[in-house]
Amino acid sequence: MASDKKSYDRSVIKIAVISFPGTNNEVESIRAIKRAGMEPVLLKWNDDPKQFEGCDAYFLVGGFSYEDRGRSGMVSARDPVMDVIKAESQKGKVVLGHCNGAQILVESGLIPYGDGLQMSLARNAIKQGKTVSSPGFLNIWIHITPGCANDRCASSDWKGTMQIPIAHGEGRFTTRDSDLLKELEKNDQIAFRYCDASGVISDDPSVTPNGSMHSIAGICNPTGNVIALMPHPERTKNGDLYFASVKRWIEEKRLAISDQRSAKKSHATRYPLPAIRSSVEIFIDTLITNNEERTVEQALKRKIPTITLKQYRFFAPTEKKPEELLTHVSFFNPHKEVAYIRSGNSLMQWDPATKKAIKTEKKIFTGTVFVRRDDPNTGAEKLGKGSMSGICYDCRSVNASAMEQPDVLAILANPHASTLMTLVS
Repeated sequence: MASDKKSYDRSVIKIAVISFPGTNNEVESIRAIKRAGMEPVLLKWNDDPKQFEGCDAYFLVGGFSYEDRGRSGMVSARDPVMDVIKAESQKGKVVLGHCNGAQILVESGLIPYGDGLQMSLARNAIKQGKTVSSPGFLNIWIHITPGCANDRCASSDWKGTMQIPIAHGEGRFTTRDSDLLKELEKNDQIAFRYCDASGVISDDPSVTPNGSMHSIAGICNPTGNVIALMPHPERTKNGDLYFASVKRWIEEKRLAISDQRSAKKSHATRYPLPAIRSSVEIFIDTLITNNEERTVEQALKRKIPTITLKQYRFFAPTEKKPEELLTHVSFFNPHKEVAYIRSGNSLMQWDPATKKAIKTEKKIFTGTVFVRRDDPNTGAEKLGKGSMSGICYDCRSVNASAMEQPDVLAILANPHASTLMTLVS
């Protein structure tokens, strides 16, 4: 695509800082942009799209957009503003996504190829031998180094290491497509990797604390103008070289598309939807408004306007009995939740007053029902070997065939970090 320097060539580079409901990293991002000699323009996700068109670059900042409901970045990635951002990126304009912004770019499909859900920024998980554990939310300092050529992407034009913070619970770059990783390596799209202070890249948890595959800290698209980075260079002056690189890239290339690399293969999102029915199952509903349920429902309504959603926490214990679990407030809060136990063909409701399960004729499922199990399923460890935990979705007022669409199922689960199963009634 030809450059349009004449229209955009001005003395000050304007960077749009995009704020979604729940983002909290705007101030640090504005400061970093100013230190680099560029002009930040704060825009909300629902501002007039015309306001976006006069900017040279776009910055999706960190935080917890929509409170990470469903999963981090899932809802924001499906906001109409992302159609605008995608169109601007196709003109060659720079798009940065840090932390939650990176999650949004991956969920939107702009990373790695701009077309489809091909990766996940999954829950932090460390594998050591046969053991997998979750370190939970990480808020620590790490080191990164460019993993690609210095001129490969808009923010990689610096050398050595950079000590910057991370702050995330879902920052593990992962995919179930082994060919995709090979392509990214061949295509020089792994823009940044975790390393130690001397620049040695390692998957050791002391270096890559979130378990990210190939020590990936950031990825760029094939043309190098879209970058998803989990750490936060904007939160410290240590990251100023990163933003100086962005400025040079824009000054030198403006709207010109960088050289196209090798053509991508097809990486279709696949949902095999295996059937599941456990001998004992626990479903926990809320007595108060479930904000996550309502937000995921609104995301689904963009695809299927008639749909309504009921969401439950799901457990299938193998060793511990439901009665033992439901007496612990850390597992079940009777003041704001109601629990059901399904054993065989019997459905029972838990009575917290008598601490007994009472048979009920109530029907809790009325639609197409799915269970999402995140992999690794570390939340099931305390329930016994072979147990399962996850989220149960009862999708109502919709026919089963409509729910089989990949872009609909992608709202319920990212297949590169979760397994979506059909619950047998």
